Amino acid sequence: MSGDFSDENRTVSVFISKLTPSADICVGLTILSVVLLSILGNGLVLVICYRRRKKMVGSELLCVNLAVVDFLCCICFYPLSIMSSFHHAWLGENVTCVYYGLGCYIFGLCSMFTITAISIIRYLKTCYSLVYAMWLDGANIRIACCCIWLVATVWSSFPLFGWGAYVPEPYGLSCTIAWRGYHTSAKDAVYVICSFACFTLVPVVLIVVSQCQIIYKVSRFSYLLSARGIRNNLRYTEKRLSMMFFCISLGFVIAWAPYAVVSFLFIFHKGNWYMAPEGFVFPALFAKSSHIYNPFIYFYFNKTFQQELRHLFMTVWPRARGNRVGIHLPVANQTQCPIHIQLQERHCVPKKKKTLSQDRTNSKSKSKSKSKSKSQSKERDQNNGSRFLGRPVYVCWESTSHNVMSDLEMRPARESLPVSL
Repeated sequence: MSGDFSDENRTVSVFISKLTPSADICVGLTILSVVLLSILGNGLVLVICYRRRKKMVGSELLCVNLAVVDFLCCICFYPLSIMSSFHHAWLGENVTCVYYGLGCYIFGLCSMFTITAISIIRYLKTCYSLVYAMWLDGANIRIACCCIWLVATVWSSFPLFGWGAYVPEPYGLSCTIAWRGYHTSAKDAVYVICSFACFTLVPVVLIVVSQCQIIYKVSRFSYLLSARGIRNNLRYTEKRLSMMFFCISLGFVIAWAPYAVVSFLFIFHKGNWYMAPEGFVFPALFAKSSHIYNPFIYFYFNKTFQQELRHLFMTVWPRARGNRVGIHLPVANQTQCPIHIQLQERHCVPKKKKTLSQDRTNSKSKSKSKSKSKSQSKERDQNNGSRFLGRPVYVCWESTSHNVMSDLEMRPARESLPVSL
């Protein structure tokens, strides 16, 4: 009876926080900040991707998948950790511990596999685009996303069938894989070693090698173009795109590296405690920060996201537009069209009296009338494009006709000419 009571107390004690109450509140506020920033940033990414869903290329689907993972993880699981921090104990004990550990491990594997897929696809596009271009379309990217979720779910569900377990963290306010199960049974040892070797170490090596090869290839290509004096906008765009994915991959590896090292050391240490509870808190909080910075990297390096975000703000808050005057400047490659301004006289100009002599012969008058009709027809042909709905329209920009300017100069200064656009 006493043995059962001690086991029950030991089970309950693992769900009690090992930190001070003030430290628990700080941990809860930190996770709350991560949740709010992640929901805001990744939510904007998802909204923008939905707005431009018809223009998206296949590789951008992986970025959408990464945003979905970060967004859902912060909504579905981290609120439980926040409430437990404010309560100074894990709420729900075993049931919620399995739920939290299973969900966070699924989404963590999805994040790692997605970034690995991004790195490999970027490497193939940069170094072997002619060979693998036909395999990197939207349909295959969708299949890759489905495989990522399937593999992550299957592997994370093994502890539910006796291969490993989900237990509280040493500080008592989070749940994860039972890394200490390496010393418990052979099945637990196999699961723990495979989790580190196949699902942590191998993806990290692939990410690092792929990104290093991409940076080397892009830098070499830029150097060759610069040496030949070739200026190409594609070089600048490719460099920004490569730097964006490099920062995403590097940030993920740096964020999860301390937690992976602490957990790896925790596997082979046989003692009950080899580190203070605070030593597990900081790596865990640092790993959770990986949900924040990806949207900021997108908006900094990708001009398309910047434009879409600006249009989104203009749509949501129309008052932010203000009263603006749009000025459209002609592009050099396009056909330049003149600006037509209609000048309408306020007073009628008296016609000049004819001073033709009546004593001339009929033949001379006929020749005069013919020459006059020819000159009038010539003027009509020249000013054919300068009339609109029977009113005179004068070309003011890039005009090739000198009759308009001469006509305006011949007019007296006292005549007022109002301008109507």
